[in-house]
Amino acid sequence: MARKLRIEFEGGFYHVITRGNQRQKVFREEKDFLKYLKFLSDYKDRYGFWVYAYVLMGTHVHLLIETGQVPLSKILQGINQRFTMYFNRRYGTVGHLFQGRYKAILCDRDAYLLSLVKYLHCNPVRAGMVRRPEEYRWSSHREYIGLNKHGLVDTGLVMGMFSKDLKRGRRLYVEYMREDEKASKEDFYRTVDQRVLGDEEFVERVRGRAKNGILAGKRRHGVSLGEIAGGIGEVLGVRLGELKAKGKDSRVMEGRRLFSLAGREYGYKGKEIAEFLGKDPAAVTGYLRRGQDLREKMARLILFFDGGGNKSQ
Repeated sequence: MARKLRIEFEGGFYHVITRGNQRQKVFREEKDFLKYLKFLSDYKDRYGFWVYAYVLMGTHVHLLIETGQVPLSKILQGINQRFTMYFNRRYGTVGHLFQGRYKAILCDRDAYLLSLVKYLHCNPVRAGMVRRPEEYRWSSHREYIGLNKHGLVDTGLVMGMFSKDLKRGRRLYVEYMREDEKASKEDFYRTVDQRVLGDEEFVERVRGRAKNGILAGKRRHGVSLGEIAGGIGEVLGVRLGELKAKGKDSRVMEGRRLFSLAGREYGYKGKEIAEFLGKDPAAVTGYLRRGQDLREKMARLILFFDGGGNKSQ
């Protein structure tokens, strides 16, 4: 029977499981864990996706990823190929390191994000490797509680669910992690068509956007960057001159983050957004990373355009 095509689209939230070929160990030494995390970080910078959680086990990897414009398949292909080349050189091996087909479950982020983060971070505890999640070095839990600060994981969305105050949010997050988990392992693998995790409404939304298993892209250049800037002025009250200026006022920084997200939504590359704003492309990457708390305002901006609002040139 032919394998089903992956469901891939911009903004998809995936639980990814990558296993070693024939269940072999893919992480033998500390350097292997560090190298995988470096490659994950490199490709995140290159392709502009978000990592909400990870755990690296001896024989497999769990990731919670939200994609940008680059499809998940290209992201995983790059990371896995690069790590395989490193592994084979280091240990004098040949051939495939990972199973040929990783598992990627498209999830309802609103319904499952917190539970999935907890499920991943408690994996080493369930496996009997440690007593508490913070004792395991190779998961993103330590970044959530402030023990690691390398910036790989986008913790803002999850922490914001607990509190706007970081210190209080961490305390509430730790309390949540210590609570008995009501969801079972089976709950996270009880999928529709082996590809989608969510209720009927979520599944129907996915099906509504899907065609032959591959979802259509987002609004490609349906709005100019000048019009997006005009929309930012309407939604946030931040004008184009302020977006392009050197100031770092919190209101203006929010405007730049929202502008960058909207630019990506309408199909513009990071380089194009940077050139329009007169900023370094690395700055736009930072705006995109830190802009995930603006989803409600993003929705308002899209409604402004879709509803035929006044567009500034």
